[in-house]
Amino acid sequence: MPAPSSPSPVSTSGRLPLHDPIAAPLPEARTEVKTTTCYMCACRCGIRVHLRDGGNGPEVRYIEGNPEHPLNKGIICAKGSSGIMKQYAPARLTMPLRRKPGTERGAGQFEPISWEETFTLLTERLGQLRATDPKKFALFTGRDQMQALTGLFARQFGTPNYAAHGGFCSVNMAAGMIYTIGGSFWEFGGPDLERAKLFVMIGTAEDHHSNPLKNAIGKYKNAGGRLVAINPVRTGYAAVADEWVPIRPGTDGALLLALIRELIALGLYDRDFLVRYTNAGQLVNQAEAHDEFGLMMRNAEGDVVNPLRPANFFWWDRLSGRPVADHAPGADPALLGAFTMPDGTPVKPAFQLLEERVRDCTPEWAEGITGIPAETIRRLAHEMGVTARDHTIELPIAWTDCWGQEHKSVTGKPVAFHAMRGLAAHSNGFQTIRALAILMSLLGTIDRPGGFRHRAPYPRAVPPNARPPRSPASVKPNTPLDAPPLGWPETPADLFVDDAGEPVRIDKGFSWEHPLSAHGLMHNVITNAWRGDPYPIDTLFLFMANMAWNSSMNTSEVRKMLVDKGADGAYKIPFIVVCDAFRSETTEFADLILPDTTYLERHDVMSMLDRPISEFEGPVDAVRVPILPPLGQCKPFQEVLVELGSRLKLPAFTTPEGGRKYRDYPDFIVRYETAPGSGIGFLTGWRGAEGDKAMRGEPNPKQWEAYAANNCVHAVHLPPALQYMRNWNRDYMVWAQQMGLRRDNDPIVIHLYSEFLQRFRLAAEGKAGGGPRRPPERLRERIRTFMDPLPFWYEPLEGLQADKASFPLAAITQRPMAMYHAWDSQNAWLRQIHAHNELHVNTRTAQAAGIGDGDWMWVESRWGQVRCLCRHSEAVEPGTVWTWNAIGKARGAWSLSDDANESRKGFLLNHLISEELAPEADGRRFSNSDPVTGQAAWYDVRVRIRPAGPDGAGETYPQFAPMQAVPGMAAAPPKWRAWFAGRMGLGAGAANKGGQA
Repeated sequence: MPAPSSPSPVSTSGRLPLHDPIAAPLPEARTEVKTTTCYMCACRCGIRVHLRDGGNGPEVRYIEGNPEHPLNKGIICAKGSSGIMKQYAPARLTMPLRRKPGTERGAGQFEPISWEETFTLLTERLGQLRATDPKKFALFTGRDQMQALTGLFARQFGTPNYAAHGGFCSVNMAAGMIYTIGGSFWEFGGPDLERAKLFVMIGTAEDHHSNPLKNAIGKYKNAGGRLVAINPVRTGYAAVADEWVPIRPGTDGALLLALIRELIALGLYDRDFLVRYTNAGQLVNQAEAHDEFGLMMRNAEGDVVNPLRPANFFWWDRLSGRPVADHAPGADPALLGAFTMPDGTPVKPAFQLLEERVRDCTPEWAEGITGIPAETIRRLAHEMGVTARDHTIELPIAWTDCWGQEHKSVTGKPVAFHAMRGLAAHSNGFQTIRALAILMSLLGTIDRPGGFRHRAPYPRAVPPNARPPRSPASVKPNTPLDAPPLGWPETPADLFVDDAGEPVRIDKGFSWEHPLSAHGLMHNVITNAWRGDPYPIDTLFLFMANMAWNSSMNTSEVRKMLVDKGADGAYKIPFIVVCDAFRSETTEFADLILPDTTYLERHDVMSMLDRPISEFEGPVDAVRVPILPPLGQCKPFQEVLVELGSRLKLPAFTTPEGGRKYRDYPDFIVRYETAPGSGIGFLTGWRGAEGDKAMRGEPNPKQWEAYAANNCVHAVHLPPALQYMRNWNRDYMVWAQQMGLRRDNDPIVIHLYSEFLQRFRLAAEGKAGGGPRRPPERLRERIRTFMDPLPFWYEPLEGLQADKASFPLAAITQRPMAMYHAWDSQNAWLRQIHAHNELHVNTRTAQAAGIGDGDWMWVESRWGQVRCLCRHSEAVEPGTVWTWNAIGKARGAWSLSDDANESRKGFLLNHLISEELAPEADGRRFSNSDPVTGQAAWYDVRVRIRPAGPDGAGETYPQFAPMQAVPGMAAAPPKWRAWFAGRMGLGAGAANKGGQA
């Protein structure tokens, strides 16, 4: 007997229903489910994409989390599920476009151009630059996941002018921790909440490591764990904290130094851990007149361990009262005290110098800087120390350390931390994050249960072995660079400067101005190129970087720079290429637009050579495979680079005979090896001719198919004995070296005291211990001040220059949990959560300024002003104002209507932030960045607020001329858009017409 038919839903309006969830939406429709990796944020969760083909090709119906994926285990967030709206966004670019001859840059006048014409144009232009002066080509990329490829392309081309987004994101987090413990938060390490009892989040917004961290926090709190959030703002993760500790922006370093002082004063530090696994006991030369003042004393008869990184240090043995080789059997090093070597050299242990540094960093001192009561600081320090001391974890896992000592178990201290851009995006962020890493080390939490744990390919040497080029001689016509364009300087000899000590890179990275700029200074590229400082360039190639809007400081002026001309009538930046999937604000300023694909249309890798998705238990990498064919003439940027590399005959992309080496990007990923026969490639899974090898093995032509059949992910689960204490775990080090994760297998000792930084100071003082290079005279005091081997707190540089009486408030931004970068503000689903942004002001602060809740207001800095809406809040400390980043849009950008809330009510705080500090006495200007790393100081700006008058009320300021659609874009969307069962709604009448609603 046939089942009774279901009645059609009845509409209360009398119209046909928009969607019947029971009836088959299309007869004879074919459905399937494919797996891939999400890219609605950098979390990179596994997803299942439900497709339906009704005869016109496959369409996305639904995206869900993949329960078989090790990262998110089926969890999906609002961003991930709304990937449908990104895929079918009307802002999609669909064909290569060239600025129309005779039109002005920035006018938005483009004409279609074929891909063959595009490649011919680029090959001819770039080929000429490579043959004459490769550094006149600059390649800078945004939040992509392919820096191993883009960096390879830049090196092979021979240009030093390459970097990704890290310099304006969180390079301080990476560098500050890697130069201290050999690993970092985010992709390369994180908190072990499964075993922690106290979890401290400091300076962390709600977008980073979204799904796994939310899941872990939920389980952690359900298990009774205590969460403390230290942040100027209480949103996101801080909203579910057991305790919120509001702090003034840019003062975290003072808090951390006070916590370190309290732990030392109370004796609540893990002495055994410090002795064996850090340089706390190593003796430091204290003879101020000596050429090696501040460097570690070397034992000429000791074991250097690694000739490339000698480790023949001294301890002062408390038992015998004399200097001995560090880690000498039976020795017990002094951590405190002052001693004299047999040759008369005065020395102190590194820990003694740390104690002296923080001795005056009392809670009362920190209170005056941070706004946190001294008693709260004391209580937090005591809680951290006692939790670590009295709740030691012991796992029955035997292991052997690098000095040959066997351990019957792995022990841990259950105090975990997590920190990100709130600490990093300040001009004092490097030293602040060094202080955090040292605090974690004092508690004994590094790569131990319940604390911080590494993720492969970390830990790596302090610092990692890659060094940038060292002189202008590295840049030669038609020749690859002799070193990767980005790296980790160890001494002044590793700086990329000329004989006069001046920078070679357009962004001045790896120079005396920013010595440890491991990720470059992308935020200064346009300004420096416009000014011709240190030299003019010819072609600026931007990928996935909205540098004419939310990715730039000083946005209004940067937009002017992009169209500015010299006295000869030519543009100061002659040629700009922009590759993007969408009609962003930056595409308006392109001379050539390349239409990229979305993450559902391309092959992609999250590689161990780049930014994998590893777990604590071992290496994990992942891929994306095409779920849908590319829209129109869209081409993945990866394919563009492989094609250009082949046409330009870059050595890595051509055969010895000069022919094309790789068919396409997937072929490149499969067959590329870091060195001929190394067996190390972009992917670790299913290597070898039979696909039966992991980590290392010959290329496997069916590797992509193997990933696609296994949820697009490959995980290596290490034996328990290799999962902990990896800085000093002998068996892990042997395995890591065999697998190519490390060059060497010597222990990675934690650097409480950084000899590397001290060498730069010695160079500035003209001492031989710094090597033969010297900084220019104008920079010597800067180097002496900021390249301090021990962490210290200093006022953010913008704050030092600004008049705080005139600009009493700190202004910061953060990204909301439901959006990631600029590309989500066009998303029809996510716009329903955030359609515009307001400035959140503490209620008392706003009322004192005469600004009501919901009123229009002016926000002013030394550099500019914006008009925006005010929102009163009790969830922000009184001296701080904040807003969501990247929601405000230029009119017409991203295919939004001219009167969209994003442009009428949304705004950018970027207009108030300068990419440079005020001029020095000699007229020179430094980047508004950390002087050590070049990290963009987004959160240093000082502002004041006042009510807006009636003039102009009703929309934000500044405003710009509306952007228009370009050839190949979809027609303007209707008043509303809907998505039901795989069909895009076109308007309120579509259902009545039996259409697509």
